[in-house]
Amino acid sequence: MNSPLLELPGAVPAPEDSPDFGVPWHFGDPFGEQRAAARGAAIVDRSHRQVIAVPGGERLSWLHLVLSQHLTELAEDRGTEALVLDNQGRVDSHMMVAHHDEVVYLDCEAGSRATSALPTMGTDGTQSLPEYLEAMRFWSDVQPREATEEFAVFTVIGPRAGEVLEESGVTVPAEPYGVSGLPGGGLVRHVPFRQIFTVDLLVPRDSMVDWWMRLTGNGARRTGSMTYEALRVEALRPRVGLDTDDRAIPHELGWIHTAAHVAKGCYRGQETVAKVHNVGKPPRRMLLLHLDGSVEIRPETGDPVLHGERTVGRVGSVVLHHELGPVALALLKRSAPVDEELLAGDAEQERQVAAAVDPESVPPDTGEPPGRIAAQRVRGH
Repeated sequence: MNSPLLELPGAVPAPEDSPDFGVPWHFGDPFGEQRAAARGAAIVDRSHRQVIAVPGGERLSWLHLVLSQHLTELAEDRGTEALVLDNQGRVDSHMMVAHHDEVVYLDCEAGSRATSALPTMGTDGTQSLPEYLEAMRFWSDVQPREATEEFAVFTVIGPRAGEVLEESGVTVPAEPYGVSGLPGGGLVRHVPFRQIFTVDLLVPRDSMVDWWMRLTGNGARRTGSMTYEALRVEALRPRVGLDTDDRAIPHELGWIHTAAHVAKGCYRGQETVAKVHNVGKPPRRMLLLHLDGSVEIRPETGDPVLHGERTVGRVGSVVLHHELGPVALALLKRSAPVDEELLAGDAEQERQVAAAVDPESVPPDTGEPPGRIAAQRVRGH
């Protein structure tokens, strides 16, 4: 559904082929909007995200079995992140989680899907996320429902975001993933976004314009999805469908612990999660690429990354950042060099450019996994 905020003066819609179609792309000054988010306060309309509500007396124990995160003890007014994985531990869907007023809210990419619980479902082997959750309900005391028409997602971001929210009558949770109620219904969730203060608001959809006007009136710069995407890429936050492919596992994307619990067991794909964490290392890792800014061409999502003649990775999200210039997230093989020039893009389509790995995006070497060390000790004896 298209956002009513597209009717505001200056709103430029996201392209039809964009995953952000349906919300404002920008409001006429993309770089100015990014600077406002990085240095002041900005609001982003992300109402195209899907929202699923899960009430019921067994909501936590049931979600604990269905999702990758440890949820049995998720307190009221707390949140987290979670995944739906397939049987091989590959990422199907990612979601933000908020537990408020005896309901767990999941917000995720529009049209999120999961590998079918039943082999007959879906011609491509998948089903919509609400269908998957319903198929997994069985006799549990839960009533998952599609709630996208009830709630819309806004994100308020920037070092002054807390001031703007407080002036707007919003109680901001102090701790990461903290949740509190909004006056008039809905909730606010504090989101860890590296060093940029960020909160998500789930506002009643029929109050979208009112909330937008209240927050912008109190100092939040109106911005589009281009701003959020640029800051998301800078913060190394992956997005399903852009930074994942059909082989991506949580370890490659920085989602271990954040969205996938390594020890709880009893969820689909957990064997892969535990095995790679304890015994092996992921075959790829998500890194930030700086792209050659002297040319106007850009690689596209899904294009290869090469070292010489060898394909060493896959391009994910590509953005133009107000300070970094053209940058992209990419899944690179562990064997790919991080201190040599790479090429990103499809040469046959004439969109290949030089690329360099941002050294700060390279995760530190934590040594051998604990399970492998234990195995080596056993063999040593």
